[in-house]
Amino acid sequence: MLQRILASTAVLACLALPLAAQGQPAAGGGNEMTITGQVIDVNCHTTMGASGAGHKQCAQACAKAGVALAILGSDGTIYMPVSSKAGDPQNSKLIDFAEGKVKVTGIHRYVSGLHTIEIKTVAAAT
Repeated sequence: MLQRILASTAVLACLALPLAAQGQPAAGGGNEMTITGQVIDVNCHTTMGASGAGHKQCAQACAKAGVALAILGSDGTIYMPVSSKAGDPQNSKLIDFAEGKVKVTGIHRYVSGLHTIEIKTVAAAT
């Protein structure tokens, strides 16, 4: 009886390994990557579809008031800029590029359905 239990446990453990490998990386992890995309005002983009050069002044004004800026990747993924330092807002890194195209390098994390990027470098993209 004990041998059957041990054998069953071993089989179940082997079957669970592929599922465990698919788990999300821990919040402290992440991988360095470079993305190209458009800096967006998250509020106006998601609620009204507002974006582009005609929305730049509004996006900058909203960012100065605390509305989050993010990067809309060329694949349609929205990346929220974050910092591992407490109290380190990220809008200042993106405000000059509001509604423009950028190339950003940083640490990408995917946690609880949210793509984030800890920005190392940001530059205008062509």
